[in-house]
Amino acid sequence: MNTSFIFLLFIAFFILLSSFFTVKQQTAVIIERFGKFLSIRQSGLQLKIPLIDRIAGRVNLKIQQLDVIIETKTKDNVFVKLKVSVQFMVVKETVYDAFYKLEYPHDQITSYVFDVVRAEVPKLKLDDVFERKDDIAVAVKSELNEAMTTYGYTIINTLVTDIDPDIQVKNAMNRINAADREKTVAEYEAEASRIRIVAKAKAEAESKRLQGQGIADQRREIARGLVESVDVLNKVGINSQEASALIVVTQHYDTLQAIGADANSNLILLPNSPQAGSEMLNNMVASFSASNQVGEMMKKNKKSTPKKAEPKFEEPENPLEETEESDEV
Repeated sequence: MNTSFIFLLFIAFFILLSSFFTVKQQTAVIIERFGKFLSIRQSGLQLKIPLIDRIAGRVNLKIQQLDVIIETKTKDNVFVKLKVSVQFMVVKETVYDAFYKLEYPHDQITSYVFDVVRAEVPKLKLDDVFERKDDIAVAVKSELNEAMTTYGYTIINTLVTDIDPDIQVKNAMNRINAADREKTVAEYEAEASRIRIVAKAKAEAESKRLQGQGIADQRREIARGLVESVDVLNKVGINSQEASALIVVTQHYDTLQAIGADANSNLILLPNSPQAGSEMLNNMVASFSASNQVGEMMKKNKKSTPKKAEPKFEEPENPLEETEESDEV
């Protein structure tokens, strides 16, 4: 008899304990009595009648996320995979509808996402899908809100988190981007080359201009020096033709001396025509005669009287002057 009493006492204690239950935060518990909805219990310690009331289910009131991957085709016939993340939650005041009206909320949300995405993406080209992914997300959210509110759910946000075209399309897009960047690089390199060429041309033009100006100045000074030399020779009785011959031969020998002074020079100065040898010889003879004449004039000037009368002398024979008259200064 003591054993039966202990057994009954144990059963009573078990029934008493089963009358109490706890509900976690952000959770709602559905209580049914004999299979019929009785009440919704919120977080905390709750009481029910044992063997009569039962917990039919628990509804999560937290924000949940469902990731849906959809494969569809764009307007330009490119297959692309989109990953749409849907953030949703059960409204606290509509827990009854969420529990009894919709058995599989994830499947329902997935179906609506598929429907909206496959209606919107085929209207857009691939590039537009990337640019207008926010518009697709807004369209999905609007459609889901309108449908899921009836079942006690609210859509917090929808995000198109990934757009993955076919691998061949991705490779083609990468090649296009690479070619575009190479084109940009080529344009910049061409512009830089053009700038360098223009700058070099300007520098060369300026150099040529200065070089030409220097040569012109040099020739101007040479001409001035020649004029002065001819004037000096004319003053001592040497005519212009003899003076020119003397200057030419002097410059000729100066050139030969400059060439010979360079030990590493392999340049040989030769006449460039058959008549050049005889002409050079005639010029040399005329130059020597003119030189002798200048020497004699200088000696006579030293012995001359204070009246400084100009001495008269006969012009030396010059083969070059056989047919020409001498010019007197």
